[in-house]
Amino acid sequence: MGLSDVERRRADALAELGYVALAFDLHGGRYLGDPDEMLARCIPLLSDPDRIRGIGHAALDVLRTESRAAPDRIAAIGYGTGGAVGLELGRDGVNLRAIGTVNALTTGRPGEAARIRCPVWAGVGSEDPIMPPAQRNAFTAEMQAAGVDWRLAVYGGALHAFHHPPVDHPTVPGVGYHPQHAQRAWRDVVDLLAECLPVTEDLRA
Repeated sequence: MGLSDVERRRADALAELGYVALAFDLHGGRYLGDPDEMLARCIPLLSDPDRIRGIGHAALDVLRTESRAAPDRIAAIGYGTGGAVGLELGRDGVNLRAIGTVNALTTGRPGEAARIRCPVWAGVGSEDPIMPPAQRNAFTAEMQAAGVDWRLAVYGGALHAFHHPPVDHPTVPGVGYHPQHAQRAWRDVVDLLAECLPVTEDLRA
């Protein structure tokens, strides 16, 4: 929907763990609280890998200007469309240490997943109608065929965007907050980073 306090709190939580975190804005300062407007913006994005990659590279360019950021120690973590950005950066051959995606099991163009050079962790709700079993199977088949080090966590009973606290405006059908699984998915993301991008005391300084 856009950059809100939810995303900012995620960046703050990563910073508290010792990471330099960038929560980037997909929509040019707009918050798309109207479901139809959000779909009209995001569906074309998701069907245009080159455009998504351009957005991701722009975010990376900003992150790399931060003096505390290590250009060769970057991970991409995303929820929904942001997760698709992380995956497309991997398929574009960007040197990432890890990719984590929640609610975005998008598949790429044939063969391009072979360019992913880092572990990929994905999380999805078992009852997510936007990322149904057929999409999960297509995603995992792509990762497996490309020889990617991948993991998929399926959270039982969860809908799409189960990580996002309730909002005070309409949402698309099939969306619902699941606080227990939201916490579990966050722990899984943190574990991914701890494995692939550990923070040492000298990096905290």
